[in-house]
Amino acid sequence: MKIALDAMGGDFAPKATIEGAVMAAKEFPELHILLVGRETQVSSSLNEYAHLPNLHIFPAEEVIEMGEHPTKALQQKQKSSIAIGYHLLKEGKVEAFCGAGNTGAMLVGALFSIKAIEGIMRPPIVSHVPQINGKTSLILDVGANTDCKPEVLHQFAVLGKIYAESVLGVSSPRIALMNVGEEETKGNLQAQAAYPLLKNDKALHFVGNVEGRDLFFDKVDVIVCDGFVGNVILKMAESIYDVAKHQNIQDNFLNQLNYEAIGGSPILGLNANVVIGHGISSATAIKNMLIIAKKMAESQIHTKIKNSLSSVNQ
Repeated sequence: MKIALDAMGGDFAPKATIEGAVMAAKEFPELHILLVGRETQVSSSLNEYAHLPNLHIFPAEEVIEMGEHPTKALQQKQKSSIAIGYHLLKEGKVEAFCGAGNTGAMLVGALFSIKAIEGIMRPPIVSHVPQINGKTSLILDVGANTDCKPEVLHQFAVLGKIYAESVLGVSSPRIALMNVGEEETKGNLQAQAAYPLLKNDKALHFVGNVEGRDLFFDKVDVIVCDGFVGNVILKMAESIYDVAKHQNIQDNFLNQLNYEAIGGSPILGLNANVVIGHGISSATAIKNMLIIAKKMAESQIHTKIKNSLSSVNQ
């Protein structure tokens, strides 16, 4: 299996990206990682470690910086690590692409290169949510689509179901709508309109509304919301870990709220596997991002989503 990694992406690249790639390469010898970036810098960082046969450098002369306009940067920097990473993915030379660089460029690059699967209204970003009992749930969207129609939320539920089944191995995942109350009539117009769509879809194990306080208590496997709500929840969860760290509190569950433990956030509904990392990704976060990409590729989730939409259309 081959996975491309934007070696220049992130605030601490290429040092952190190379270290994370080395960690993943040692743990999974069968995984071949293509380090896409400026050859001199990548090679210099890589020389600090013993040679690993499953790490490969793929040259990219340019870098899209964090503050650059995504669309303009991709158009003007065709030799950037992000553009070349997507080219490798589109050509089928790798089975997944990961990057912790410019998030907008990663999103735009995905939509303009490998594109969304036919029938996908808006590809969402999904995040893993640790549960107090050791399990893992999902929440989507967490930032790609801040405004969503009810039909889009319904499709998010379908995508979350497939991901939970394929990547997390959850049978008949429980799906819920994030809301301000458990009652069916609660919420804004968007939530009220989305509820019956989820309830009437017999292919979904819909369990109703959940509130923010239910996030970590294994009440559901997939939580659906728009990207505005999801991103606020995600950042709030990260802040809980930051507070615990500031107060010198050591707790196994709270440690799972650290962005490093989650690693990265997959974009669902694309014609290939893409995982976006946090801009401040450490080596541990990069390693875990690569592991998520590996699981996605192994499960062939993009193919399962495509097949699911085809059967629905038929």
